[in-house]
Amino acid sequence: MPDDGALFTAKVRQVRMKRQQLRAPYAASAAEALGSLLAVQSQEFAYARWTLAQRCQALPNVTAASVEQAVADGAILRTHILRPTWHFVHRDDLGWLMGLSADRLHQGNKGMYRQTGLDQEAAARSGHVLARAVEGGAHKTREELAAILGAAGLPSKGLAFIYQLMHAEISRILVSGTPVRSAGGALKQTYALFDERVTGTAGGPLTGTDREQALGRLALRYFASRGPATVKDCAAWSGLTMKDVNLGLTVAHEVSPGTLGSISFEGMEFHLASEDVEALSGPAQDEAPPRVDLIQCYDEYVMGYSQSRHFLGGTAPYFPEDNSPLHVVLVDGRLAGWWRHAFTNGVCELDIRMDRPTTPDEDIALDAEVHRYGSFLGLQTKLA
Repeated sequence: MPDDGALFTAKVRQVRMKRQQLRAPYAASAAEALGSLLAVQSQEFAYARWTLAQRCQALPNVTAASVEQAVADGAILRTHILRPTWHFVHRDDLGWLMGLSADRLHQGNKGMYRQTGLDQEAAARSGHVLARAVEGGAHKTREELAAILGAAGLPSKGLAFIYQLMHAEISRILVSGTPVRSAGGALKQTYALFDERVTGTAGGPLTGTDREQALGRLALRYFASRGPATVKDCAAWSGLTMKDVNLGLTVAHEVSPGTLGSISFEGMEFHLASEDVEALSGPAQDEAPPRVDLIQCYDEYVMGYSQSRHFLGGTAPYFPEDNSPLHVVLVDGRLAGWWRHAFTNGVCELDIRMDRPTTPDEDIALDAEVHRYGSFLGLQTKLA
């Protein structure tokens, strides 16, 4: 019998896998999966598509192309928010979430704004140029916007250019547009006018009761989709203070009583969907046969936690050495190896390195996951 710590750890992984929709019940579409998770780190766009697709029941029909189409249609938007880094956010959530995040993001960027000369006057001027460039559905690539800013006498390369774009995103001027294919076939992101992609939202930062309600909404969505998790986990994920997260929990309990519950273990208080509290008190159920998941290193199963990330069973995110793979292999929700993809002559080759020898049943599960990834890409997939 495992000791209490090992048993609790196993049950935490099982509940998180279910709540994050890496286990049933799955989402019906990539946009629905995103709506459940609220925000999904999309720093690596190619792998972030897979993050959403693998949480869908109809995975053979939820392909890389279908996720790209949802981005093109604007149901899924990609922008800098939260910590900040690139995130996918559903268009129905981006307005209030940016209203909650904007002031803090600008404050965090103040040093770089000062270093790159992006004062209030310069930001207003570049924001006006950028808005005019993309209005009316005239989505532009980064290179196209660089040329337009340069023609206006504004920075068009380096950090000064990058922070103009980020300032415009945080200020609700720019957001992701319809991706385009380069001459070589590579997918390139574009920028669009925020108000043309995100409608029905008030501009500016949220204050007073509106802000408290947004904090409650964020806390409810975070703990319902990622619990069991701690206040410190949520603060690190959202970039909010622990005081704000605790206020959000108070509001969530008032607005939606009985939806969230809590449980304590080893001096930490975990918040989660109330219906899952009992699952943490009962026996852990082994997956039979075992299940292998290939997740990206920035998957929410990794990045959704800080204080309690150790329940994953290893150190992540992982920074490779000697050209080793970056992304994460899970066996029954536990870190078990690393992977990456490469493309040769239209074939996807997966470099997968496990941290221990696999069993025959795990080999079967790994082959199934490799095939699932190939179906998502629409390519023949094999182990390198």
